[in-house]
Amino acid sequence: MAQPTPILLGQAVTDPPAEPGQAHVVLQPAMASRHGLVAGATGTGKTVTLMVLAEGFSRIGVPVFLADVKGDVAGLAVPGTESEKLRARVDRIGIDGYAPEGSPTVFWDMFGKLGHPVRTTVSEMGPTLLSRILELNDTQSGVMDIVFKLADDRGLLLIDLADLRALLSLVAEERKAVSTEYGLVSTPSIGAIQRALLRLESDGGDVFFGEPALELSDLMRTTVDGRGIVNILAADRLVLKPRLYSSFLLWLLSELFEELPEVGDLDKPRLVFVFDEAHLLFDDAPPALRQRVEQVVRIIRSKGVGVYFCSQFPDDVPDDILGQLGNRVQHALRAYTPRDQKAVRTAAETFVPNPRLDVAATIGTLGVGEALVSTLQDKGVPMPVEHTLVAPPRCRMGAITDAERMQVRAGSPVGAKYDTPLDRESAAEMLARKAQARADSAQAPAVQEDGAAAAKAEGGLGQSVKDAVFGTKRRQGMLETMAKQASRTVGNQIGRQILRGVLGGIFGGRR
Repeated sequence: MAQPTPILLGQAVTDPPAEPGQAHVVLQPAMASRHGLVAGATGTGKTVTLMVLAEGFSRIGVPVFLADVKGDVAGLAVPGTESEKLRARVDRIGIDGYAPEGSPTVFWDMFGKLGHPVRTTVSEMGPTLLSRILELNDTQSGVMDIVFKLADDRGLLLIDLADLRALLSLVAEERKAVSTEYGLVSTPSIGAIQRALLRLESDGGDVFFGEPALELSDLMRTTVDGRGIVNILAADRLVLKPRLYSSFLLWLLSELFEELPEVGDLDKPRLVFVFDEAHLLFDDAPPALRQRVEQVVRIIRSKGVGVYFCSQFPDDVPDDILGQLGNRVQHALRAYTPRDQKAVRTAAETFVPNPRLDVAATIGTLGVGEALVSTLQDKGVPMPVEHTLVAPPRCRMGAITDAERMQVRAGSPVGAKYDTPLDRESAAEMLARKAQARADSAQAPAVQEDGAAAAKAEGGLGQSVKDAVFGTKRRQGMLETMAKQASRTVGNQIGRQILRGVLGGIFGGRR
């Protein structure tokens, strides 16, 4: 089986300049699952580098998942436009067979506006990440653990936030019994969680929880001609909610870690996961969470997943994790402040030295589209850092139109699966049905008593009416009285008529 073609990152800048194609800087596919870092100040070309990486992985059959924070990564879906400046760079680097083209792309959006909805269930998210999203303290997080344990013990499905809220109400009702069996649950903690859920809903985060839940296999698709599909998450709105954004990506990374089998070293990754704005993952993160990220990054390589962090400064990533990132692309950093100067020193110290290059001085003088690059070569040995002219992508370097996005979505292989939400019976419906059954049971005796009383009242009224109409032994009724009066009346009328007839016959009558 032929080995995958190395991914071209650019041309080394040397003195004197090398011939086109003679000093290529490449990323070896077999080393791509050793993770990587793309860093640099705003406007120095990080996004273009990510697009070059995504295109390269797609061409060798590796699916990619990355977030589109600014809206320009979506240009991967459509071909670029050639220009004289672009052609000059292509010729200088020596890129064979360069032609504008788009990559097979699937758009995703947690809010369902710019792509297929991304959903998971509350149960799959788990209490730890959910507590981080809700910004709960340790005591409230402990209550969340109890809520999830209670749901498991009672067989209650936690799919959306309505299910979680229903279960919190149940815990509040049975607080004493739950505290005895699982641990202390206080009313203020339950109230704090409910308020946090309300804030999450107001931020639009409730759309993330539901079904159909995202299946990881749908992020690892390839086309019929063997190209990897580039999955782009629209994150322009999501990134404004840093906790939700970072927790979602961390959940996705954790799901990959837990579900994928061990495969060892492959000739290319099964999936490349790009974590843009990586500093959001580690800002105010508790030690336990950092430890979890480090564990995932360290081990997920053996499951065939490469993780690439993208941020402005290399020290945005903790040292324990930074040490796991073997492939480095460092764009320009402007040392205007002490913070910037420290970042420059950190970046310089993390590269394998190159005797022909002053790394610390070069970082501050890099132009747009230039970077310091060091990748892992055969046997995992890092190459000396090279000042690199980054290759241009073949796609559009910019945003796409709404019509182009709709056209891409119309051809998506997963649209029919995710665009229509499902609403099956879960904890909220089950608890509501049980509550209604209890209410009906409590209401049944009262209904029976009311029926007996009504029947008794109805029986007494009926007897009174009967006695009034037909009479009793001691008193005549209405019918008997009316009959006697009618008899007397009729008798008197007939008597008078007979008397008139007899008298008329005797006296001859008046003619």
